[in-house]
Amino acid sequence: MQVDGLSINLATIREQCGFAEAVDICLKHGITRIAPWRDQVAKAGLDEAVRIVQSNGLKLTGLCRGGFFPAANDGDWQKNLDDNRRAIDEAAALGADCLVLVVGGLAGGSRDIVAARQMVSDGIAAVLPHAKASGVPLAIEPLHPMYAADRSCVNTLRQALDMCEQLGTDVGVAIDVYHVWWDPELAEQIARAGRMKRIFAHHICDWLVPTKDMLTDRGMMGDGVIDLKSIRRMIEKAGFFGAQEVEIFSADNWWKRPAEEVIATCVDRYHSCCLV
Repeated sequence: MQVDGLSINLATIREQCGFAEAVDICLKHGITRIAPWRDQVAKAGLDEAVRIVQSNGLKLTGLCRGGFFPAANDGDWQKNLDDNRRAIDEAAALGADCLVLVVGGLAGGSRDIVAARQMVSDGIAAVLPHAKASGVPLAIEPLHPMYAADRSCVNTLRQALDMCEQLGTDVGVAIDVYHVWWDPELAEQIARAGRMKRIFAHHICDWLVPTKDMLTDRGMMGDGVIDLKSIRRMIEKAGFFGAQEVEIFSADNWWKRPAEEVIATCVDRYHSCCLV
């Protein structure tokens, strides 16, 4: 039986299986929407990944990830832009709804976060013509402030939407509850994103208390403190009814369990904890 409205970001079972096996497990549980990471696609081979997607009638709610724009020198800057153009090409080949951008933190050796944010804006602007020509929307994913130095200097939905306004059409946001649930402006900014028609993706998991690792201790929906249904109500009120995409990094728990068990639990928790 097909599970409408649920997507699985393949990072959720990345330690257990490769691209093809992950797809088979998702299909077995009625899931026809996925969001792979570029390294998973690369291991399978882009042509083979495209074949698997098309032959199974899959829809990609996103491809993870582009971004990491800030650079310490011109050579690295050009390499970062070139890699983002390749990511856009891969997203286009796979028919992804968007390319998710984890924009990057401080440039190497720098303490200037303002300059880093400007490099992010400049970088997106530089690759945007290629994205438009390829038909690939770019989704800025604001990350929790604990990642500001190394993974993303864009840390609130407000910052991401301000950047979208500067850059124009075809740039929107991926709203990941793990990164934004704490934001006192969340309701206001989700409503703003809706008015701008810039919500391109909605990622779900849960925030555990205590959190033992800042990167790899995300919780399964219902095991933490995020009000998932409330946030989904905000997002639907803003006009986005796309899939809820489960993205869980869990080195000591879910990555150690059989992939079948993980996906079955995702389906169960989606129905019990996420639907509004």
